[in-house]
Amino acid sequence: MSAVVHVVDDDPDVRKALGRLLALDGFEVQLSGSTREFLDRYDPATTACIVLDLSMPGMDGLELQAMLAERGALHPVVFLTGCGDIASSVRAMKAGAIDFLTKPVDVDALLEAVKRGVVMDGNRRHRSHDREDAQALLATLTPRERELVPHLLTGRLNKQIAGDLGIAEKTIKVHRSRIMHKLQIRSLVDLVHFMERVEDDAARTPAPAPAKPARESADC
Repeated sequence: MSAVVHVVDDDPDVRKALGRLLALDGFEVQLSGSTREFLDRYDPATTACIVLDLSMPGMDGLELQAMLAERGALHPVVFLTGCGDIASSVRAMKAGAIDFLTKPVDVDALLEAVKRGVVMDGNRRHRSHDREDAQALLATLTPRERELVPHLLTGRLNKQIAGDLGIAEKTIKVHRSRIMHKLQIRSLVDLVHFMERVEDDAARTPAPAPAKPARESADC
């Protein structure tokens, strides 16, 4: 499924201009004039980046960002504002926004941020699917086989593991063979890499760009 760029802005002129700009650059774009309109059409299962106005009637951009986070929706967010302040910028970036741009927005900066967001979301989803596949294989192990996995990861010999657990070396050999077969791996190195896939990828998620001080606007 192709990536979608959501543009959420209550100004119809800004919304239309951004939609045209992003469409010309090859993005599939969905335009929403309010957070409610956005939520009505939002599909968290789609690879996407959200271009979000900071100040809107009703639920504002920061509140929408918080709501999505509470729901576990991790789409990258690029904030736009004509009335930004440093406190809002810092709050948005700490909450995971990948950029905070002021209006009138620099076209190149916006396109770069959106492209980065789409790539980040695609990579995150790929890692998530890969992790789910690995967890499904791990679930096929018996409790005894699961118990052996940490021992195998130490690189200890079958004889040493057998001594640690008080069971026959032959039994360890059988379990090791079954573990390798079920996890579709061939070596200790493969097992190490497999367990890395099972772990949460949060620590490997690229950090957001540093917050940029927002210019004060006469329209505030």
